[in-house]
Amino acid sequence: MFSPKIIVLYFCLLCSAPILFGAPPHKVPTEAASTAERPNIVFILADDLGYSDLGCYGSEIETKNLDRLAENGLRFTQFYNTARCWPTRGSLLTGYYAQQIRRDKLIGGPGGVSGVRPKWAPLLPQYLKDLGYRSYHSGKWHIDGKVLAGGFDRSANINNPGNLFTLRGLNLDDKLIKPAQDESNVYVTEYTADHAIECLKEHAAKYKEQPFFQYIAFHAPHFPLHASQWDIDKYRLRYRSGWDELRKSRHKKQLELGITNTSATPIERDVGPPYYFADAFETVGRGEVRFPIPWTELTAEQHELQSTKMAIHAAMIDRMDQEIGRILKQLESMGAMDNTIICFASDNGASAEIMVRDGGHDPTATLGSEATYLCLGPGFSAACNTPFRKHKTWVHEGGISTPLIVHWPAKIKEKGALRHTPAHVIDFVPTVLDIVGIDEADLKSLNRPAFPGKSIVPAFEQDRNIDREYLWWLHEGHRAIRVGDWKLVAVQGGPWELYDLKTDRGEQKDLASSEPARVTKLQDLWESTSKSFAEHIKSE
Repeated sequence: MFSPKIIVLYFCLLCSAPILFGAPPHKVPTEAASTAERPNIVFILADDLGYSDLGCYGSEIETKNLDRLAENGLRFTQFYNTARCWPTRGSLLTGYYAQQIRRDKLIGGPGGVSGVRPKWAPLLPQYLKDLGYRSYHSGKWHIDGKVLAGGFDRSANINNPGNLFTLRGLNLDDKLIKPAQDESNVYVTEYTADHAIECLKEHAAKYKEQPFFQYIAFHAPHFPLHASQWDIDKYRLRYRSGWDELRKSRHKKQLELGITNTSATPIERDVGPPYYFADAFETVGRGEVRFPIPWTELTAEQHELQSTKMAIHAAMIDRMDQEIGRILKQLESMGAMDNTIICFASDNGASAEIMVRDGGHDPTATLGSEATYLCLGPGFSAACNTPFRKHKTWVHEGGISTPLIVHWPAKIKEKGALRHTPAHVIDFVPTVLDIVGIDEADLKSLNRPAFPGKSIVPAFEQDRNIDREYLWWLHEGHRAIRVGDWKLVAVQGGPWELYDLKTDRGEQKDLASSEPARVTKLQDLWESTSKSFAEHIKSE
C-alpha cells in the first residue's frame, strides 16, 4: 500500500533538440515541501486519437478499460489540445502555449518542431522535485532536451523509426540501446506499458515513502498503421459500410450519451491530407483515396484498402486500451486506485495525412505488418473526429478536440457524469500545482510570464466554467480564439469564421457577416496575444 494518495493522469499525445536543462530556476517554499502526504501523479497520452474513438465517446471500438474509468468518473466534452503532437506535449508539461516557449511558430516569428524552450519554462517534474517526487517517463517524447535533464529519474524514450515492431532508436535513461537480435515479440505499445509497469514496481519496492509522477506516452494510433493480425481480425469486417455510415452511427451514439448536442455534420468532401505527397499514392496503389468522396462512389479495391486501414486503426486503439488495463492492474495491486485520479486525452485529432516514409511500403505485404506503411487518411479520420470538422493540424474543432476522462473515487461523487467545462492542455500544470499545494506566486523566476492556463479542480466537483478570458490557437497559419461560447477561427490564408459553440460546435453556421463587431473584437484579442508572445520572446 502506498502512503501518499495517488493521482494518475492519462492524456492521450516528438523530436528532441540537443540541449540540457539543469535545476529549475526557482525553489518551492519549504512550507510547501514539508506538507504531509503528497499525491502521486501518472500521466498517459495517446497520439492521433480522434474525439469519437473511445466507446464512451461514441465509438464501436472496444475500450473497456477506459470506458470503465468513464463510468465511474467524469468525461469532459470540451477539452482541447494544440492540433499537433510536439506543441501539445510542450504545452502539457510546461503550462504554456507552445508559441510562448518556442515550440511552435508565431506567424513570421521563431519556434517550431526544433525550437528550444527558454530556461524559465521547466517541465512539470522540475516543479515537483522539491516536494520529493520521483518522475518516470515511458514512450514517445518529442519535447526538446534530454528526458532526465527535464527532471525525470527514469525514461524509455522510443524514437521510433516508423516501425512499431522494433525498439530501434530506444533510449533508456537517455542512452541509446542496441535492440535484441530477435524482435519477433516486440510491439511498441506493449513495451511502453511494460516499462511503465516496471517503474511502478520499482517505486513500490524502493521508494514507496515518496510520491511519484509518471508520464506514459503511447505512439498509438499514430501512423504507420501497425498492429498484430490477431487484433486486426477483430475489426476486419466491421468497417465495410464506410466512413459516411460510421460517422452517422457514432454521432447517433454521442447524442444518446449526451456528449454533443450539435446536429449531424456532413463530411467535408473537398478536405484531403494537409500535405500532398504524390509518391505516396503511387506507392500504395489504386486503393488509396485523396478525398473522402461518398463511399458508394469508391471501387471495390478502394473499399478493401480503406476499410482495412480503419480496422488497423481500431486494433491499435484496442491494444492500447488493453495495455492501459495492465497498468491499472499494477496500480490496483498496490492498493492505489481509490485515491487515484486517472485522466485520458489525445495530443491532437485524428489525422488525414497520407505519406510513405522511413522503411517504405510493400503493397504485396500483409496490411498492418512491418513491411507496410499506411496512414488513416481523410475519410475515416473525419469519422473518428465525429461530430467535428477537419483534422489534425487544423484548429477547427476536429483538429483540437480531445476526450478527457477523469477518474478519482476518493473525490469524485458524480460517477459517470459529464463536464461541459471548456479546458485545454495548458491547464494541466496549473491543475497539478493546485492539487499538490504549490502557489504560482511562489514560483519566482526572472522574466517568467504567468501561466495562461487555469486549475480545473473546481470542475471535478460540479459542472462549471473556469474563470478565464480566452483560449488561443495557432498552428501552421491556422488560427483561432475562443471567448465564452464564441469562437473565431480561420484556415491558413483564409477569412475569419465565427461560430456560437453553445449551439454549433460542429461549426456549420458562420456568423461572421452578421456579427462584424464581434469578429473585430475577437480578432484584435487574437492579434494582441500573438504580439505579446513575440515581444516577450524578443526580451529574453
